[in-house]
Amino acid sequence: MVTPGLFCPIPPRISPHADAAQNWLTGWMTERGIAAETAERLRRSGFARYAGRLYPDADETDLRLVTALFTWFFLLDDTVDGDAAPPLHQVRATVDGVFATIDSDGRQPAPGLSEPMRAMLLDSWRAITGDLSEMSVDRINDALRHHLDGILVEASNKWVGRRPGIVEYIQLRRATSAAYVSYALIEFAGAGRMRIPEAVYHHPVLREISAAGNDLLSWFNDLLSLERDEDVSAGHNLVLATARERGLARDAATREVIGRWQERMTRFVELRAAVPAFGTRIDAAVRRYVEGVADSVRGTIDWSLESPRYPMPTVVEEWVGSRA
Repeated sequence: MVTPGLFCPIPPRISPHADAAQNWLTGWMTERGIAAETAERLRRSGFARYAGRLYPDADETDLRLVTALFTWFFLLDDTVDGDAAPPLHQVRATVDGVFATIDSDGRQPAPGLSEPMRAMLLDSWRAITGDLSEMSVDRINDALRHHLDGILVEASNKWVGRRPGIVEYIQLRRATSAAYVSYALIEFAGAGRMRIPEAVYHHPVLREISAAGNDLLSWFNDLLSLERDEDVSAGHNLVLATARERGLARDAATREVIGRWQERMTRFVELRAAVPAFGTRIDAAVRRYVEGVADSVRGTIDWSLESPRYPMPTVVEEWVGSRA
């Protein structure tokens, strides 16, 4: 029997620079050609407070940069995911434009991206990756490519009318969430630029912690986005996939997903307590990474509840609030 609940034992954190970064963001966007109406809509969403919750230890300069990149990611999401059947050639052109911009450091044209989007990506990306090791840049690049591949798979599914089942959807959602990109930025926006060696970064426990954190923030977003997703996601929402596969009404499927979410949280807590020791020089960096993944879960919850971007469905509202 599924017992619904949304209890998050991770304490909330937020950067003291979040509001200052938010005030800075509007001018930064308009300088890069974003229309005033779009800039205002993005400002109201409060992306600096989201970045500030994920990277509470970042200094003001670094927080501005990740805020700028986060804003670009949400603008990309609005561009490719606002329709139940987006023209596949347009989504491919947008993704190709992102690749062209990143791979050539802006030297190649990117016809699939508007010039403001290209400028936003290029300026934030250069500033962030220019301050990191080659290993760290490779991790961010790999995470970005995983995300863009997920965007293409979802767009292809929508174009041909394919609605993924639960297992397939969970794997795809880990890509479309862009959570792995945010994890790869922990070294940049955390404290001390601490590096984790490759063998440790890909240790099974750390990989499972990353996946569990991704599931938690992604499924929470699916719950809050449910009413919108019924119109535009073409079944790409865990509640909708559960309803279809299990033959459940929407409210029953919602309660099942809430129960699944809480079970995943229990597992996440267990995993955080089971991180092995790797040696004094590495353990501090590993602890910071695991804390960063936890901040991403709690930060997503808190920001989603305060941002006007996500009106809350009634069936979810009774399980959110003090429980989260």
